[in-house]
Amino acid sequence: MDADLGDLTAFLAVAKARGFRDAARTIGTSASTLSEAVRRLETRLGVRLLHRTTRSVTPTEAGAGLIDRLAPALGEVDAALDAVGRFRDGAAGALRLNVPVSAARLVLPAFLPGFLAANPGIRLEIVAEDSFVDVLAAGCDAGIRYDERLEQDMIAVPIGPRVQRMATAAAPSYLDRHGRPDHPRSLLEHACVLGRFASGALTSPWEFERSGEIVRVEPRGPLIVQVGGATDLAVDAAVAGVGIISLFEDWLRPYLESGALEPVLEDWWQPFSGPFLYYSDRRLVPPPLRAFIDFIKATAT
Repeated sequence: MDADLGDLTAFLAVAKARGFRDAARTIGTSASTLSEAVRRLETRLGVRLLHRTTRSVTPTEAGAGLIDRLAPALGEVDAALDAVGRFRDGAAGALRLNVPVSAARLVLPAFLPGFLAANPGIRLEIVAEDSFVDVLAAGCDAGIRYDERLEQDMIAVPIGPRVQRMATAAAPSYLDRHGRPDHPRSLLEHACVLGRFASGALTSPWEFERSGEIVRVEPRGPLIVQVGGATDLAVDAAVAGVGIISLFEDWLRPYLESGALEPVLEDWWQPFSGPFLYYSDRRLVPPPLRAFIDFIKATAT
C-alpha cells in the first residue's frame, strides 16, 4: 500500500517525541501539520498508529511494529541521500581521464598530488593511450588532447604549459661518427628513430620552423616503435647511439641536461600549442570533474 514519505517521517518524529508539539519544535514545523500527516497516514493504512490523550501520545501495537521496521529503513534513505549530496558537493566520486602518454608523463604530475590531497574523497583513474578515442564512449569523463585533435562539440580548458616544442637530439657518440646536421634536409642522410601510432601512421614527416620558414622531411631509420608504450625504448636507443630522435622537448630535457643526448638543429625546433582538458558540453558536469577543472584553473592563475 502506498504511503507518503513525508507522512512516514512525521509519524516517526511524533512517536519519538511522544507528542505533536515537541516533535514540531524538533523538526521545525507546526503541530497541526504533523497531526494532519499522521491522520492521513492512518487513513491510508486503515489502522490507528498512535494513542492520543491530552497528556500523552503513545504508539499502538500496530504503530510500535511500524516503528521497529520503519526507523532503520528511513535511516538508510537518509544515508543514501547524504551520499548523493557528497557527490553534488564534489567531496567524493570517481573521475576517469583518457590522456596521451605524453600528458601522463609531462603534464599530469604537476597537478595530481595537489588535486588528490585537496580532494581525498575522489578516486582518480588515468587511461593513458595515444589512439584517438571517443572519451565518453570509452567510459571516461574527460580527456586531454592537443588542439588539432579536439572535437568541435567539446569544451576545452587549457592545462599544463601553453607552449611546447618538438626537439631533435642524438647521442654525442652518434654525431661524432656521422656528423652534425646543419639543416633539416640533412636528416635524410642520417639514421632516425621513428614512431608509429596505433592507427598505423608514422610520426613523419618531421616538421621544422625558423624565421617563418617551415621545412618538412621524411626521415628513415633502423628502428620504429609504438608511440606511447615504447617511447622510452626509443629514447634509450637514441642514448645508445642508434640514431636521431624527435620527441617533446620536456621529455628529452633530462637527457639533454645530463649530456646523454645532444641537441640537433635546436634553432629549428618548432613550437606548438599546449594541451587542453576537454569534456562534453553538458549542463551538469560530474562533481569530481568540476573539482578537477576548478583546480587546474586555480593552479594556472
